[in-house]
Amino acid sequence: MTAPTILVDADACPVKEEIYRVAARHKAHVRVVSNSPFRVPVSERVKRVVVGDGFDAADDWIAENAGERSVVITADILLAERCLKAGAVVLRHDGREFDAASIGSAIATRAIMEDLRAGMDGAGGGPPPFSKADRSNFLHALDRVLVGLGRSKADLAK
Repeated sequence: MTAPTILVDADACPVKEEIYRVAARHKAHVRVVSNSPFRVPVSERVKRVVVGDGFDAADDWIAENAGERSVVITADILLAERCLKAGAVVLRHDGREFDAASIGSAIATRAIMEDLRAGMDGAGGGPPPFSKADRSNFLHALDRVLVGLGRSKADLAK
């Protein structure tokens, strides 16, 4: 069985160091995808992927490379939808998982919020600050997902 690959939407990812630690423990591959270079650990399993400056270039690369043995780390709802369709597991930075049951409402909420922000003329907020609890939840979720991907189909049938 091939090792899982973690695809990181890296430009605004606050949990890169955590990803590297958990991936090393599970012997998973990591692809850090961004529009500009990031420092990544020196490792055979961790590779930096710098895409062009084109709109959604990083998202396109991630979606094209996502599959059943992938874990995608992103806060981008539309990218999450594309990766779910490819069979990947998708985690937010706070450890919450996008899945088939939640992606539709997430897209609808995104559209509503976009409309509200458009009519507010400069007012807006954004997400709450990233917390220690978010980091802890993320670590737990990534570990759980990688354990699940590491099980063979025979193990799951038992």
